[in-house]
Amino acid sequence: MTRKLITITALAAALSAAGLSHAAEFRLPEFDTITLQNGLTVYLMERHEVPLISVRAVVKAGSVNDGKQAGLSNLTGDALLLGTTAHDKAAIDQAFDYRGARLAGGAGAEASTVQANFAKADAAALLPLFAEVVQQPSFNDVELGKLRTRKVNGIKQAKEAPRNVVQTYYRAMLFGDSPYGIPASGTVDSVGALKQGDVQRYYQQYYRPDNAAIIVVGDFQKTEMRKQIESLFGAWKASGPAPARQDNGKVQADKARVLLVNKPDATETTFLIGGAGIARNDPDYVPIQVVNTVLGGRFTSWLNDELRVNSGLTYGASSQFGTLSQTGTFAISSFTALPKTEAALALAHQTYQRLWDKGIDKATLESAKAYVKGQFPPRYETGEQLAGLLGEMYANQVGREQIDNFTKSVDSLTPEKAKALIDKHFPRSKLQTVLIGKADTIRDIAKTYGDVTEIDITADGFR
Repeated sequence: MTRKLITITALAAALSAAGLSHAAEFRLPEFDTITLQNGLTVYLMERHEVPLISVRAVVKAGSVNDGKQAGLSNLTGDALLLGTTAHDKAAIDQAFDYRGARLAGGAGAEASTVQANFAKADAAALLPLFAEVVQQPSFNDVELGKLRTRKVNGIKQAKEAPRNVVQTYYRAMLFGDSPYGIPASGTVDSVGALKQGDVQRYYQQYYRPDNAAIIVVGDFQKTEMRKQIESLFGAWKASGPAPARQDNGKVQADKARVLLVNKPDATETTFLIGGAGIARNDPDYVPIQVVNTVLGGRFTSWLNDELRVNSGLTYGASSQFGTLSQTGTFAISSFTALPKTEAALALAHQTYQRLWDKGIDKATLESAKAYVKGQFPPRYETGEQLAGLLGEMYANQVGREQIDNFTKSVDSLTPEKAKALIDKHFPRSKLQTVLIGKADTIRDIAKTYGDVTEIDITADGFR
């Protein structure tokens, strides 16, 4: 699939270069939205191009709901695949593997997902198993113990490669003790302390029909599929009051700050620079992607040109908006050899300042618009991708108008509007910085970018 996407993207870029920059307007295919009597939301989208079906369950629960038990949502999401009250893990794995189907699960900051992809001919056998996994997990204690051990080991190993954990440090720094600051993976101590009862309690509290959606995309007839979903999920019951909407926190950026994470054996410095961003359903979500494409959203961006191509300070530099349902983050990200840390940070700041000093001219903006339009439709060409999009829309309260108006939103962007977006959404002062590297070498450099808090990478946790 990756190779196919690359090919399509390359073709789109070639057409743009040839002057054919007016990409076909993309509209989200039609789908039905149904609410069952138990409160379960159901999305059904027919796609008959290939005899495949993608189904997923999305539950509005993630690390923001972990409280003092960081990693609980992550462990629970993966533990759903450890077997059901009727079938053990081996039987479920065999049922899917034998048919060349796929079953996966996991949890993020605000949503947990179970997804399956299988042939239309196998729906009768696998859809009931999928429903079992979602509604009747056994949370087998032996299997759960093995999973917990793997996760603890994974947390330890992740810190060996700073690029694996720099975003987690960044979120923890930006959001502090608020729910958005909770590391999704948890910490060695927090995950190691989780028990079967914790997972069962979390499941009962958040995995309920009035807090979830079932999404089916693929080769089926809506009327028949609706009957199947009602039959398989209609008896799912919720107990107690539904989870209340909570405030997950805002970025703390009242002054310029630096989190210096000491890794004494590091030969590189990994860094993020930024601050507050936007929510996933923000009206400016689409045009801000175009502006960010110029700054750091593609290989020919300003940041990559300056830090990689022109100066050779790094193998790559980028910028991105990390969106959440209530807010988001913005970050410039890169890494550099330890002796080049000072130069790389200075150049990153200098390049970022170009947004205000020079702005984005029409030719540069038109190039970015063509690039973004060329990339957008291929992201949603398969049933699995469309199911993922519908799940994202459900979890983040994104209306279909954002998708349907994508081309219009891109085409209407002018240099003047881009400037307004820059002034509104790109943090300019009181920047927040995470540096992971050898503190003895870069400590004085860190001080030039704000008040420094220093921690050791071997310490359990991320702040």
